[in-house]
Amino acid sequence: MEDVNPSISPQPEKQPAHPHSPAEKERIQNRLKRVEGQIRGLQQMVENDRYCVDVLVQITAVQSALKKVGYTLLEHHAKTCVVSDIQNGNEKESIDELLKVIEQYAK
Repeated sequence: MEDVNPSISPQPEKQPAHPHSPAEKERIQNRLKRVEGQIRGLQQMVENDRYCVDVLVQITAVQSALKKVGYTLLEHHAKTCVVSDIQNGNEKESIDELLKVIEQYAK
């Protein structure tokens, strides 16, 4: 099952010009696993009728952790894929795509 944000238009799937190194993948996967654990903790907090403020604080922590993962991916994309596109003469398309994703991400 694929979760898709309906406010974000699906992009045609592209192959990465510069895939993440095994170490980068592991770091990102570990962060996402921590977020997954935090989400399970949130579910348990709701199940156990924890104080609303405690749940909200934990939600903020999850959002922050996901933002950090996103910034890591955004930085990698800008430093590798966008730079490569610019060097290959595809700067307009690449910059437009980068600006669009930054705008969506900043919401």
